Amino acid sequence: MKIYTKTGDKGSTALFGGTRVPKHHIRIESYGTVDELNSHLGLIRDQNINADYKETLIHIQDRLFTVGAIMATDPEKAVLKNGKERLNIPKISEENIIRLEEEMDTMDAALPPMTHFVLPGGHQTVSFCHIARCVCRRAERLATALNDIEPVDANCLIYLNRLSDYLFVLARKLSYDLQADEIKWIPEKQS
Repeated sequence: MKIYTKTGDKGSTALFGGTRVPKHHIRIESYGTVDELNSHLGLIRDQNINADYKETLIHIQDRLFTVGAIMATDPEKAVLKNGKERLNIPKISEENIIRLEEEMDTMDAALPPMTHFVLPGGHQTVSFCHIARCVCRRAERLATALNDIEPVDANCLIYLNRLSDYLFVLARKLSYDLQADEIKWIPEKQS
């Protein structure tokens, strides 16, 4: 099978189920941003970080492929004529969401309490986490905008929301592990 199909040369692409939409359709923007997020997570995973974090990131990347597949499926063609779902894969589950929450709780227990917002940065790996967090937030914004037009699986929306929180806590934990400066944002006073 060739990578290039030439079917998108005129600016449209096919969803799972065959429906063709413009490449700038919000559905394409949504799952394209999830794909971008997944690439950023791969960059974090390629850093010199704890093996447990890497294992969690691999699991998250797998789940993001599922989110993308769900979003790439035309809701009107999600169920086949025989009544089976077009996507024959495990969906995003409550357990997946709980896993993110438990990972956050474990990391947060080892961190000093947060008293202020923190400026992104301090170490390259930490910065990669903050970039991924921002891309995750964008993916969530696009997914919720899509949900206003066509339904998006509720657990996908929850998972993206929880994942951005996870990435923030991971950034803080990596700052702690790497002994990087965590600079508090303290607004300047007006004169």
